[in-house]
Amino acid sequence: MTTTPPQPPQNPYPGQPGPGYGPPQQQFPQYNQPPPVQPAGGQIGQPAPPQFGQQPFGQAPLGQQGVQGQPQFMPPAFDNSICRFCGSVPAVQATVRGHQGLLIMMRFLKLEGPFCRSCGIATYRDMTTKSLWQGWWGFASFIINPITMLVNLPTRAKFGKLPEPVPGAPGQPMNVGKPLFKRPAIVMLLIPFALIALIVYGASQSTSNASAGDCVQNKGTAGSPDVSVVDCGSSDAEYKIIGKIDGSANADDCAAQYPDYAVAYSEERGSSKYTLCLVPN
Repeated sequence: MTTTPPQPPQNPYPGQPGPGYGPPQQQFPQYNQPPPVQPAGGQIGQPAPPQFGQQPFGQAPLGQQGVQGQPQFMPPAFDNSICRFCGSVPAVQATVRGHQGLLIMMRFLKLEGPFCRSCGIATYRDMTTKSLWQGWWGFASFIINPITMLVNLPTRAKFGKLPEPVPGAPGQPMNVGKPLFKRPAIVMLLIPFALIALIVYGASQSTSNASAGDCVQNKGTAGSPDVSVVDCGSSDAEYKIIGKIDGSANADDCAAQYPDYAVAYSEERGSSKYTLCLVPN
């Protein structure tokens, strides 16, 4: 009987691993060959590589990356619209307003942009000059005109922030002209101040606001008096008020309350009436 001698057991882990085992071999692309194409998304858990024209996440676009750690300078932004009057740039969209008073009627004026710096300032000065001459003639216009000129001030400041215009088609920028304070129309700003002063002066001369101790002058006659308040130290002060009776237009009331009175002056306007009891000054 023939027997086979026992063989040593085979090693299940051979010393030389078969193909597919061990660390993967890395392949480096050659300069004359394009790199291998990877599917979108890459391997699981890894972001896809940036495509042509895209920047990696967290980085600024090409041409805008500054030196790390240093602030980047950004030029001021202007409205690159073209001036509608001369074609210059830069220009800004704005509206310049004016006002004309026509006694019982009025006109609201406006001129819209875009304006370059020169055309904007020239339009503002021209429109304001017209408002100074023509904007006061009417009760409502007397109130609306100064409001209109105040509304134009932020627009004027906007023009002042623009750089000098770069001429283009179809023409040249407007001549800005003289500043407002060098134009004759600027004296029209004295109109509201003069009117206010006139109202205050008239109120101070009215006997309705007079009180005991004030002096008055009669520029009329005894039958048609024209009495106004004057300074007690002036030569025009004819009488001095010793008492004022509100709610009464009866001169006899002075005799009951002020026996020393010499002359009484009564005035009645609608529901308002009063009597002044006077003595010679």
